[in-house]
Amino acid sequence: MSREKRVWINYRFYHIVCRGNRRDPLFRNASDFEAFLHILHQLHKKYPFEIAAYCLMTNHYHLQIRSQEVSFSKVMGLINKRYANYYNTKYRLTGHVFEKRFHDSVIADKEGMLEVSRYIHSTPVKAKMVNKPEYYPWSSYPLYKNTVSTVPIFMNMGSLLNYYEGSEEQKKEKYCHGDSPPVL
Repeated sequence: MSREKRVWINYRFYHIVCRGNRRDPLFRNASDFEAFLHILHQLHKKYPFEIAAYCLMTNHYHLQIRSQEVSFSKVMGLINKRYANYYNTKYRLTGHVFEKRFHDSVIADKEGMLEVSRYIHSTPVKAKMVNKPEYYPWSSYPLYKNTVSTVPIFMNMGSLLNYYEGSEEQKKEKYCHGDSPPVL
């Protein structure tokens, strides 16, 4: 029985969730999280994609991602393959690192973009890992909450902040406070 082909709409963002095999940890320590972010950075150079929000949890990760030139299935396949190679080599393992194919859902509108990003950023709080999303270092939320000198090249913060009016700092503050953007 063949799997249903994924629908790729190159101008839409998708919410991607990928879990470790048997719900085992994907990230055991800081260097694993850093390796995953490095893989995103490296792949972005060859296959440009945009991430509006991300959160790397212990046994799964969330991406709010758009790939306009190459199907997101190809991008996700490359991300997961490179990370699996890294993980299996580092921990001297063989076999599957990821549970199954990643879950994806297309984001249709502005409300969906904001809802999905807030859901992604709230995951560590819901899991009781931190009290506030800005305290979780493996999420894109600190990029929105704090003034950061270096934003990863794969991040497209404007895809969320451009729904708001004002300066960059005012937009960030409105986003982080959960303000509704003006109706256009």
